[in-house]
Amino acid sequence: MAATVNLSSTPSNPISKLPSFSLNSPQKTSFSLFPNSSSFPCKPFSHSLKSQFITSSKNPISDLFPPNKSGPEGDIVSSFSDDDDKPREECGVVGIFGDPEASRLCYLALHALQHRGQEGAGIVAVNNNVLQTVTGVGLVSEVFNESKLDQLPGEMAIGHVRYSTAGSSMLKNVQPFVAGYRFGSVGVAHNGNLVNYRALRAMLEDNGSIFNTSSDTEVVLHLIAISKARPFLLRIVDACEKLEGAYSMVFVTGDKLVAVRDPYGFRPLVMGRRSNGAVVFASETCALDLIEATYEREVYPGEVLVVDKKDGVQSLCLMPHPEPKQCIFEHIYFALPNSLVFGRSVYESRRVFGEILATEAPVDCDVVIAVPDSGVVAALGYAAKAGVPFQQGLIRSHYVGRTFIEPSQKIRDFGVKLKLSPVRGVLEGKRVVVVDDSIVRGTTSSKIVRLIKEAGAKEIHMRIASPPIIGSCYYGVDTPSAEELISNRMSVEEIRKFIGCDSLAFLPFDSLKKMLSTDSPKFCYACFSGKYPVMPREAKVKGVGDSMDDGLNAPLASIDGHWFKGPPNFDLEKEIDPLYQQSKI
Repeated sequence: MAATVNLSSTPSNPISKLPSFSLNSPQKTSFSLFPNSSSFPCKPFSHSLKSQFITSSKNPISDLFPPNKSGPEGDIVSSFSDDDDKPREECGVVGIFGDPEASRLCYLALHALQHRGQEGAGIVAVNNNVLQTVTGVGLVSEVFNESKLDQLPGEMAIGHVRYSTAGSSMLKNVQPFVAGYRFGSVGVAHNGNLVNYRALRAMLEDNGSIFNTSSDTEVVLHLIAISKARPFLLRIVDACEKLEGAYSMVFVTGDKLVAVRDPYGFRPLVMGRRSNGAVVFASETCALDLIEATYEREVYPGEVLVVDKKDGVQSLCLMPHPEPKQCIFEHIYFALPNSLVFGRSVYESRRVFGEILATEAPVDCDVVIAVPDSGVVAALGYAAKAGVPFQQGLIRSHYVGRTFIEPSQKIRDFGVKLKLSPVRGVLEGKRVVVVDDSIVRGTTSSKIVRLIKEAGAKEIHMRIASPPIIGSCYYGVDTPSAEELISNRMSVEEIRKFIGCDSLAFLPFDSLKKMLSTDSPKFCYACFSGKYPVMPREAKVKGVGDSMDDGLNAPLASIDGHWFKGPPNFDLEKEIDPLYQQSKI
């Protein structure tokens, strides 16, 4: 059934049922519209989907390019420096419709999402059916000022913060992207990663498409432009049917704002409303809070939401979705603690993770400390459950820039010392439990342990508020290759010896799933199990300019179409299969 919702009112009565739409593709599709409700209704009447694009599996990148190998352009430096050894969320998105200060609200919302990307930011605003854009490299506060926001009038805007890229290709990859085609202009901001990007790009280039960036998001614009479907909404549907992987996207045209989420719901996307009726979409609810928008609900996996002045908010089912596979790392690390993600409080999740660690991996200790900032809430949960005081044993500097000058006489662990300072009065002579959210390569953890020892700690017990990470993410998170992940190469005891602590325990995987209860099957655990809901078809590198941010050293000549080549007859699924065996899940 179809329904419209006025921007300033509750859902209206259902209107007549839409006919089935025939897209210019082999799929047979019919769509259903449904009112905004708290249920999970995205079930079309019928839909048969077969992939049109097939590509051979590619080798995991680290198998192809040994860590010490240099290319003709010299060494490519890993973004996973020893001083910042965490997975990185690729980006955050915002969309606003119906507010006279849309671009300024978008700017503030991007501030709230700054933790999701610090390398670039952009806003596209619509004024008199014209799309105007400002993008730049750096933090939101560095890209925008009063004069730039004055260039973005209008009641509709989308915005994007980006992590990733380096070198000359950086600025052109900053989103939102805007493109013109014969029926007008469209802007898009994308959070996620397409696992069939290379195949789609090759198909489009064979048919004459010209690409300006190395971003997988540009593929979506080309697919919209070549679609024969009508109206514009069905062009988006037609394009998204060809995509595989993770995407939470917001689109803007001269008169419409559109939000789309992939059928698995890998990346978060929420909907809210301001008191004046303006509709807001954002990656996290913390963005809604800052601009005083009330959270209404998530954009459902496989759903397309369309907002315009004529019909208000319309909801359409993109395609039948399997069971959702939402990213568990949003609750472990990426999202802010004050956000609701996938309908759950991030703060409460992390607090319970700490309680589970205290119950299942207890140890005699005098004080509990956190690796700030992401380990704080889990440490509070651990301390409360263990009945041991929580104190600030490590102080984080929030004023360290992205570049700094090291003295000529080398200082050991210089990067970590710039960011974290131990408090000797808290640590000296104490048995210390240190709670962190995850261990990726182990390099930062070993330096933190050394800092705490130098401050006089008697014992150091590491407690990690996630299971061991054994697999790389292909759905929008920048992680090292599996070969670089320490838990994929070492046992827990070997890791303990490597980082130099007295004991080490991870959050048990079974306990994590038990804590999630009936929601457990709805989460993606590929980084812990090696079981991928959507099988990666291609090696994960976004482009020459992005290679620095993928933990790789590779000859630039090895890159074809901005993706690394795999050897002939290589089967990625067989390569990933040993992870299944190792995880025993």
